[in-house]
Amino acid sequence: FRFKDSLAEELQSADLVISHAGAGSCLETLEKGKPLIVVINDKLMDNHQLELAKQLHRDGYVLYCNCSTLVETLQSMDLSALKPFPPGQPEKFASFLDKVFGLQ
Repeated sequence: FRFKDSLAEELQSADLVISHAGAGSCLETLEKGKPLIVVINDKLMDNHQLELAKQLHRDGYVLYCNCSTLVETLQSMDLSALKPFPPGQPEKFASFLDKVFGLQ
């Protein structure tokens, strides 16, 4: 896609998502419970996408590759090895902020 306001419908019907490793794209996909392959843009300076992809992979939530290894990744992938992404807990963050600002 070039640009869409929302990918919610496409994510809901997807069996597999292949995406860049932007934090929003990764989290939205994982929160929908969809298997995810993140493709790293290795031309980025200070490659924060690589850091995120590696951590999510270490934690067992995604597979990752770069453009040149995407076909190999698709051929050898085992999606059953991926773990479900745990749901967010915004109340913990809110509680932390309350403590920091002395509201609790």
